[in-house]
Amino acid sequence: MARDHDDLLRELGLDLDLHHRIFDTVDRSFAETVLSQRDRPSRMAYFDGVVREAHGGRVREIVGRRAAGDKFIGTFCIYVPEEIILALGAIPVALCGGTSLSIPYAEKMLPRDICPLVKSTLGLALSNTCPFGPVEDLAVGETTCDAKKKTWDLLARGGDFHVLEVPQKKGRRDRDLWLEEVVSFKDRLEELTGRRLDPERLAESVRLMNRKRRALARLNGFRAETNPPISGLDALVVMQGALIDDPARFTARLEDLNDELADRVRRGAGAASGRGRRIMVSGCPSVMGNWKLHALIEAAGAAVVCDETCTGARYYENLVEETDGGLDAQLAAVAGRYLKIECSCFSPNAERLESIVRLAREFRVDGVIQYVLQYCHTYNIEAVAVADALREAGIPSLKIVTDYAEADTGQLRLRIDAFLESLGR
Repeated sequence: MARDHDDLLRELGLDLDLHHRIFDTVDRSFAETVLSQRDRPSRMAYFDGVVREAHGGRVREIVGRRAAGDKFIGTFCIYVPEEIILALGAIPVALCGGTSLSIPYAEKMLPRDICPLVKSTLGLALSNTCPFGPVEDLAVGETTCDAKKKTWDLLARGGDFHVLEVPQKKGRRDRDLWLEEVVSFKDRLEELTGRRLDPERLAESVRLMNRKRRALARLNGFRAETNPPISGLDALVVMQGALIDDPARFTARLEDLNDELADRVRRGAGAASGRGRRIMVSGCPSVMGNWKLHALIEAAGAAVVCDETCTGARYYENLVEETDGGLDAQLAAVAGRYLKIECSCFSPNAERLESIVRLAREFRVDGVIQYVLQYCHTYNIEAVAVADALREAGIPSLKIVTDYAEADTGQLRLRIDAFLESLGR
């Protein structure tokens, strides 16, 4: 990571030496996995910059907007309705951490045997190395797992925290509850920003986010090609950038990348790893700082052609209905779209099982690797039903349970190699 923004990070009160120790390691991992790939699309350079400037240029941009009166909203989950945040002139950015190096700082407060994503995220705050904390006007959590819920209890003591109650089913009562939660979130943001949600501004932000989702869907559609023009690692980098970059700028740059990918398809220029077995990664998200599983799969000669994760299809599938029925109808449309997201927190969860099989067939995968973060009980238990559904569809699968550390990479490499070899037979 460049030192260009040290003055800003120092002004924000960060532990600069520790920040450099952590993020120099993250930057080195990024270089060794993502940047070392051959024959990458040239317009990936912008998205590389989004990752590398996450704690630099993007923070400086947010500080400038806050000085002009806008508010900064930190999020931890894709259930947070970005359209409402944007329509009120605020800035949504995902705060999730994907590095093991911050975890020891969280373990001073939290148990060791909980999700590494939760510990990594909280560890960045407790180690005073997250630059978003000092400029955050409101953090928004959600109730998708017990570890998160109880962590939000701790963080909410400061007052600048809002929790969205995500229902555990998708019946009529659950839809009503979720709509109430979305309206309550809107009320909280209006109070924070001092602005009223205008139907025209909300319609504009809905159109922007739908355009962004269509661009992401087009990007991932290229991965269904026989010779994908982009690697799974690069597609993951784009998805990670989608969670932190300015939506309008990101979408414009993504549309440029998509045009380059279309040209690569016409020329038959595939990604370097696109000649092997086609793999779908299903399960937990791979947030910024974590490229571990995708790197291992593609280093083994396979191609990750689809992600059934929150850093994949769950983020961009389903558009918000663009209705002109007034603010109430707009909020109902926003709520309806977000409740379609297929997280493992729902029970029963037949929709997710159907989606996994559908995506596996659409992307013509040879096998599915279920990615489960250690102690993520909902994905780990649901992995049994996922494996059964894939088996019935004639699609082989492998479950991998891991964390962000590098200690198990040798073991994972052997398991992935064996799985790919079995697909060859």
